[in-house]
Amino acid sequence: MMAIFAEFAACKKSGASADSAEAQAHVAKLQAHITDNYYTCTDEILSGLGKMYVADERFKKNIDKYGEGTSEFASEAIEIYSRGK
Repeated sequence: MMAIFAEFAACKKSGASADSAEAQAHVAKLQAHITDNYYTCTDEILSGLGKMYVADERFKKNIDKYGEGTSEFASEAIEIYSRGK
């Protein structure tokens, strides 16, 4: 799962926006990974996780080790993805 956050970091670093096709593909990949390995990750659950990735310092610190602001970028991309469905 952390490899997906590394992909979010690379996406952000490339200058892509959270609503870009690339960022949105990473969100879909994250949701599928969670569903395939842990539990059914609905859009509602995914949205809550995205918020937690920035609100909980433990998650934020862990995700941001791939690049400062990665947690915020992923959270924003998740929110856009969840609203767009």
